[in-house]
Amino acid sequence: MKTYLVTGAAGFIGANYIKYLLHKKYVNEDIKIIVLDALTYAGNLGTIKEDIDDKRCVFVKGDIRDRELIDKLFAENDIDYLVNFAAESHVDRSIEDPQLFLNVNILGTQNLMDAARRAWVTSKDEQGYPTWKEGKRYHQVSTDEVYGSLGAEGYFTEETPLCPHSPYSASKTSADMFVMAYHDTYHIPISITRCSNNYGPYHFPEKLIPLIINNILAGKPLPVYGEGLNVRDWLYVEDHCKAIDMVVREGRVGQVYNVGGHNEMKNIDIVKLTIKTIHDMMAEDKELRKVLKKQVKDENGDIDISWINNDLITHVADRLGHDARYAIDPTKIKNELGWFPETMFAEGIVKTIKWNLENQSWIEEVTSGDYQKYYENMYGNR
Repeated sequence: MKTYLVTGAAGFIGANYIKYLLHKKYVNEDIKIIVLDALTYAGNLGTIKEDIDDKRCVFVKGDIRDRELIDKLFAENDIDYLVNFAAESHVDRSIEDPQLFLNVNILGTQNLMDAARRAWVTSKDEQGYPTWKEGKRYHQVSTDEVYGSLGAEGYFTEETPLCPHSPYSASKTSADMFVMAYHDTYHIPISITRCSNNYGPYHFPEKLIPLIINNILAGKPLPVYGEGLNVRDWLYVEDHCKAIDMVVREGRVGQVYNVGGHNEMKNIDIVKLTIKTIHDMMAEDKELRKVLKKQVKDENGDIDISWINNDLITHVADRLGHDARYAIDPTKIKNELGWFPETMFAEGIVKTIKWNLENQSWIEEVTSGDYQKYYENMYGNR
């Protein structure tokens, strides 16, 4: 039986990862997943309620910076794979509070690796390097933002120099460098994946696509930074989860693998496509209109949707240090492990919108309380 310690698994990508492991990849296999999450504003236990009801999954509330807790988890479990999703991850929040990002993303990563060292090291080799238990792996889930910004052409490869431009990306870059340094210094068996922008179910609504979807449903303006010309490569979250587990299980130790979706789009085009898709879905199926918070009857007595158009777009002052373009070259993971993105954006955005329409209770739960205060503080005057 293989045992995973998955940190940050009540968040967006981490939650989708354990759902993929339990309900798709290893449905009938004897695995154990220990979920560790601090349940900050972006983590919600309701997201993984059905998953932790599975006898193969155990939830532990805690912080990755808590040395005593992490050591206890290693002492009580024969952990094979530590997959670290836990991170503060919103660029706007990092600009407001960079210290939090340094503490969690860098020191938390170091604490996890030190715990792995204490649990997994068996002895020393002739050169004095630690020797490790067989089959262990520390995996760091990272981001393409560590590479900085691209021009109109070209792609990020694993050899692209790291050049972060925000406190968030600087903290993730530092964490990646610590992971590589621990591999070089202690020979800890590590791997890193760097992904492009994810989207899909359970996406916390501070991020672009769910923010746009839910603002449309609420009849609110759609804030777009600057002219919206920044380009991002979009990766459906389940495709990303498949890539991560391939690397954890089969990837070469000490390697970085880029994971991209081959779906480059300008932010303004994403917003316009989302508007059009929601309008078209509701035009075809009038029952979907019932989730709209803004309900005005049209001349036929139906809920009006004529207002769901590009007039909702509101251009706001651009983000400080806003990178112009990200684009990932996933050739390495494709050639070595056979991974490729299966979900094209036209399909994925429909699935994502449909999920949001059908899961308004989840949206309401995660956007109440602390998140609502945060949203008003960050965006209320824009």
